[in-house]
Amino acid sequence: MQTSPVHNVFALTPSKAPTLPRVLLIYTGGTIGMVRNPQTGVHEPLNFEHLVSHVPELSQIKVAVSTIQFEQPIDSSNMTPHHWAMIARIIVENYEKYDGFVVLHGTDTMAYTASALSYMLDNLQKPVILTGSQLPIGVLRTDGKENLITAIEMAADHDRIGQPMVPEVCVYFQSKLLRGNRSKKLSAEEFNAFRSPNYPALAEIGVHITYAHHHINYPREHNTPLRPRYSFCTDVVMLKLFPGISQMMVHSVLAIPSLRGVVLETFGAGNAMTESWFLDEIASAVRRGVVVINVTQCIDGMVEMSTYDTGNRLNKAGVISAGDMTTEATITKLMFLLGQGQSQEEVGKNMLTSIAGEID
Repeated sequence: MQTSPVHNVFALTPSKAPTLPRVLLIYTGGTIGMVRNPQTGVHEPLNFEHLVSHVPELSQIKVAVSTIQFEQPIDSSNMTPHHWAMIARIIVENYEKYDGFVVLHGTDTMAYTASALSYMLDNLQKPVILTGSQLPIGVLRTDGKENLITAIEMAADHDRIGQPMVPEVCVYFQSKLLRGNRSKKLSAEEFNAFRSPNYPALAEIGVHITYAHHHINYPREHNTPLRPRYSFCTDVVMLKLFPGISQMMVHSVLAIPSLRGVVLETFGAGNAMTESWFLDEIASAVRRGVVVINVTQCIDGMVEMSTYDTGNRLNKAGVISAGDMTTEATITKLMFLLGQGQSQEEVGKNMLTSIAGEID
């Protein structure tokens, strides 16, 4: 049975103040809403009412908060394009009713979901902020309360003329608001788990919230409708290179009959081995219509295939640079473009073109 959202919206704050900004909290699951199973000792998702009972502070903020949740909250390791579409549809169906949206999500695949939503929600003009926690919200030292409350405040925040402060898909974690498709989870233990390696934070949170307005992606067209697109192609694969990778392994991946796209994780500035068998395998896949994208294994920096001979040979084989995109932004963008029915040539061109600020 596929996970489906609960369609009734539950109000966390009283409706007696209709002038308050309205935020919809979308609960998908994740550590923030988990409790420890006394029999197994592992953390499992619990009904959203558990989360509400541990954050009485929500009634004190000057925001009208309502919630909607997945019928079966999931661990983010089980997140799929089907769930991305569910989240996007909830936003689209409630877009005119709310000033902003907060998505509670597990941390493990949060950067993938944030990237996917940034491509799906074309002409977005309201905040969509993903957040979660490293510790369950019922734990004494949890980071979940601050992440949740601050995300709601920023989703509701407007300037003096009523325009949203951050009208794009973001990730908020531990005092930093990051562009969603620039974010990356770098720690499984630190509260400050997310970074934006190649793009500045959109806001820094301390005693006050300080927005970096010149880094925020404001809408190109005002007062025009949201244009959602839900389709993704999953006939893709990530191939991470390492010293000693064999021809048989590379061939077995690139020869998958249904393969449409490959994200090739290379060394340094986009370099790979120059053995003829490897370049022949790559070139053969490209000739068959497979889109091959070059992304660096490094945490920060970018692919520059003209810098070294090794990268230049990939370029000649038909490989496309991911520039300074993260792996998460690259794979979801490839899936998205292929899902729109674009040709190999169109995908290659559009991978190098910014959709939602994912590439410089």
